Amino acid sequence: MDLKRVNAIAKKEFIQIIRDYRSLGLAIFNPVILLCMFGFALSLDVNNVLLAIWNQDKSQASINFIQGFKDSPYFKIVAYLDNYSQLENYINTKKAMMGMVIPKDFARHIQSSQTAPVQLLVDGSDANTATIAIGYVNAVVAGYNENLINESILKSGIKKLSPIDLRARVWFNEDLKSKNYIVPGIIAMIIMMIAAQLASITVAREWERGTMEQLISTPIRREELILGKFIPYFLIGFFDILIAVAMAQFIFLVPLRGSLILILISSAIFLMGALAQGIYFSVVAKNQRLATQMAVLTTFLPTFILSGFVFPIYNMPKIIQLITYVVPARYFIAILRGIYLKGEGLGILWREALYLSLFTFMMMGLAYRRFQKKVA
Repeated sequence: MDLKRVNAIAKKEFIQIIRDYRSLGLAIFNPVILLCMFGFALSLDVNNVLLAIWNQDKSQASINFIQGFKDSPYFKIVAYLDNYSQLENYINTKKAMMGMVIPKDFARHIQSSQTAPVQLLVDGSDANTATIAIGYVNAVVAGYNENLINESILKSGIKKLSPIDLRARVWFNEDLKSKNYIVPGIIAMIIMMIAAQLASITVAREWERGTMEQLISTPIRREELILGKFIPYFLIGFFDILIAVAMAQFIFLVPLRGSLILILISSAIFLMGALAQGIYFSVVAKNQRLATQMAVLTTFLPTFILSGFVFPIYNMPKIIQLITYVVPARYFIAILRGIYLKGEGLGILWREALYLSLFTFMMMGLAYRRFQKKVA
């Protein structure tokens, strides 16, 4: 391999990138924009559940019950209503996600040690959010019931008993913030999508502009041509990785408990695989638009849906779980989350690193074999 010829192709590609401001903008500004959009907008946390209440009882017992929802950081009481029509209107117009009806005899049931019914109406349009919000309601109700039981025991003169003393401790993501879980996945998705799209136009652009015939007529070998086109986009992609890691650390405040060097090394391996995949599409399609569409279809959707980025893989059907094994972002996201949140090293993440390396070597091999230094 003649490094001078590789250097010449790399310089040529850099000049084309600088002249093509759209590709340059895609390479530098898109990752920042996407990271900001997904990092700030995409959240699995359920806070400020809008709650409308119709308190028919208006007793001290019902007020104490409502106080539990006021004190909870997960609920925001938006209105106190007087009938079902108002309650239904609030839920239908999205002014409230939940409607609670406390019956007239609520206090009487409590004072007579009977079960007091409370009706909860929930907007189930977003099933996941509704399920989490119902869990919050159950927690508030359980706390209210526990206080009632303790008061009853103390009034009867019986010593308060605590048969179960549960002390929960959350490991790795103590604050239970979804951004700590999501941002590493966003980094993987951005690298996969941007790198594949950028590389997908390299060879196809030469065919469309008619310059590929000139390159074929030169003494340059195909591995030198591929490497020369590979180097500029690798440097740009690695620069994007540095930006993404810095934003995760200083803007989104995602805790980094593991090795930064390991993150950069694994990111470089993943980046090489994504670029090789883009070059492969560029060689196959010989058309920039078709190559870009192939890159988007095979990178964005699988990474977003089948990598465990948002949707847990273990909740998917068995057939879909088997398909996820061929999605490289699955392994890279596992590596990033393991390093960021758990401080894991290669002793634990070696399998994911191995699969990631196999993907990179496979895509490089496919791109090399597919590219032939001839017109047809």
